[in-house]
Amino acid sequence: MIREAVERDRLRVVQLLKDSRAGAGFDDIAGPTGFTFPFVAAYAERMFREHCADPNSLCLVYAPEDRPQGVLMAKAFEHMFGPVWFAQETLWWIDPAHRGKAAVQMLDGYEAWAKVRSCAFAGMAGMGTDPIVARLYLRRGYRVAETNFLKAL
Repeated sequence: MIREAVERDRLRVVQLLKDSRAGAGFDDIAGPTGFTFPFVAAYAERMFREHCADPNSLCLVYAPEDRPQGVLMAKAFEHMFGPVWFAQETLWWIDPAHRGKAAVQMLDGYEAWAKVRSCAFAGMAGMGTDPIVARLYLRRGYRVAETNFLKAL
């Protein structure tokens, strides 16, 4: 079942956010891109609450048997260059034991949410060069739009 998160999901979503770091190759020393930061549960909880409370934010969960096993967070905003609305994924993670059709269903839910907000574009991000994720995005009609570079200071 794909649904918007509710308060009772908070602790489980915070755990999924923590799990997503390890799944993406992050730890507190080094990540695949060199971009790293410590996991702080209070920040994850704040992110959950903000994405649930703001009408231009989304916290979608994949919750078989009503227990979240995946989370997709996003925000909708008017682009600063002109009057065009964008939806941008903040984070997406599905517990590896629960992947499969849930990924497509979560993207369907995210894209439907973005359309309701009159977004002309929906964006998804990926850390590193995971070919499986890239193929999924390309199959769904997403195209590479920008490449971001980070430098540790």
